[in-house]
Amino acid sequence: MRVLIVGSGAREHALAWKLSRAEGVEELYAAPGNPGMAALAHCVPIAADATVELAEFAASLHMDFTVVGPELPLCLGIADEFARRGLALLGPTRAAAEIEGSKVFAKDLCLRHGIPTAQAIVARNLDEAVAGARRFGLPVVLKADGLAAGKGVAVCRSRDQLDEALVRFFEERAFGTAGERVLVEECLEGSEVSFMVLTDGATILPLASARDYKRLGDGDAGPNTGGMGAVSPTSLPQGLGTAILKDIVYPTVSGLAQEGRVFQGVLYAGVMLTADGPKLLEYNCRLGDPETQVVIPRLDDDLLPLLQAAARGDLGSMRAGWRHEAVACVVLAAAGYPDSPRRGDVITGLGPALALGGTLVFQAGTAMDEGHLVTAGGRVLSVLGRGVSISDAAATAYQAVSQIHFAGMQYRRDIGKDVS
Repeated sequence: MRVLIVGSGAREHALAWKLSRAEGVEELYAAPGNPGMAALAHCVPIAADATVELAEFAASLHMDFTVVGPELPLCLGIADEFARRGLALLGPTRAAAEIEGSKVFAKDLCLRHGIPTAQAIVARNLDEAVAGARRFGLPVVLKADGLAAGKGVAVCRSRDQLDEALVRFFEERAFGTAGERVLVEECLEGSEVSFMVLTDGATILPLASARDYKRLGDGDAGPNTGGMGAVSPTSLPQGLGTAILKDIVYPTVSGLAQEGRVFQGVLYAGVMLTADGPKLLEYNCRLGDPETQVVIPRLDDDLLPLLQAAARGDLGSMRAGWRHEAVACVVLAAAGYPDSPRRGDVITGLGPALALGGTLVFQAGTAMDEGHLVTAGGRVLSVLGRGVSISDAAATAYQAVSQIHFAGMQYRRDIGKDVS
């Protein structure tokens, strides 16, 4: 069987690591892939957002199955392009992917189907945003409507932070067309969890629990990022997992189906556990990054049959077994991340890190330059530790981190610890 993975990040490297071990996978391809994935798959130089070119490439090789990692090709309609050619692919259609592609659409969906979420107003200019912030008071949240690589959210707890965010969103236009509409939301307080499920549009199969660390600095300080680390499993108070499925996930999947947007793929719900119960923060139309890096190693079964069943609408009989272990991921980021990541710094120490045992390293923003592995993006590496507990797993991950070096390397030192 020939399998194609679309994407080039650590999430896609984790998928390649798992799928390369799947029964029946004879040839694995990645577009565009990265140096780490090149050890597992044939990397082809096609950008992840080149949806037509990717579909034509898959058709030329009679690709048996395709898995899409990042959100952009899904929101651009890669599933529709593949379907037009009769090619099997796991991922929502462009219409269904709008659940991530537009936060305004997602908010309206919640209102239409009674899904608990934060109150919000839509602002199209500075005056409307100021009025919304005045309505909700501090703290308040600003969210760019469109895709912003996980960076289009500002949690403003002071007037200075709000003023800075308003300038960034409406005067500097930092998010381009993604920021033409901005959600101004009440700030939900509580503990945040990442809740991912695999669905065929009707049946829902929950994946292992995970939690990510979005902000750049220790103690949840600094700007939002695409994610600086993750752990799995997380402990939910009794009954909360059921409540999230009942009140958020099932109404979302059924609501999309009722509106002619059947969702097949991975639905990710970022949920805040508030004093009033779980409330939706945001949807993603794909596997989370870095959550995937900690969830996939815990899967005890082959991943491919699960993905294929979801893609063909036959998930009902499938089950997933999970290892009784903990996994912690520490993301190593380039100097200047998240605003202006530096490229070209030589990376050393991956061999010693992997030799420690109980570790994995998934590459993301990397490239080869004259025989040297160098930084080539914001989030460079996901360094994983495995153990019997989160604290054990995190200790192993940090031991591996201590072996790795590149100029200006940034990472959080509190992954696996409670962050208020």
